[in-house]
Amino acid sequence: MDEIVNKVAQSGLVSLDLETFYPKGERVLFDLTDWLYEGLILREKDFRERAKTHNWQAYTDAHVAITCTADAIVPLWAFMLVSSALQPFAATIVHGDLEKLESVLYRQFMDAHDFSQYQDKRLIIKGCSKKLVPTDAFVEFVKRAQPFAKSIMFGEPCSTVPVFKR
Repeated sequence: MDEIVNKVAQSGLVSLDLETFYPKGERVLFDLTDWLYEGLILREKDFRERAKTHNWQAYTDAHVAITCTADAIVPLWAFMLVSSALQPFAATIVHGDLEKLESVLYRQFMDAHDFSQYQDKRLIIKGCSKKLVPTDAFVEFVKRAQPFAKSIMFGEPCSTVPVFKR
């Protein structure tokens, strides 16, 4: 019987799944709509009182996106006040939705990642994952890996789409 040979392993291809870079921690969408009078009007006194009495410790080590889903005019200081209250507890605070939060978290990972390890490597970036990997993460990864990589492909080792070749 012939031995089964893993040609992908012998090819020198480096397969990367950006899902493995998924930052750990709870994601929370903090919607200011819940703090508006009738979901439409910000009353400063009520808003500040709610901020004083809210349990901010519930957000310890969480990644928080602050937004307002209501069609209301919310002053910038309201977002700033919530951010200030979250600051001692939350691991990450952004203005926007959960997708923006994921983009920011991946960007933080990329800032700390050593891309020189991909020097002259042939990279395959996997596309299917169980967790949400924002498009921004793929774009940012290619931008940062390209100066080092010999080639970058997208997909699975058996079926790739060329993205870059030096």
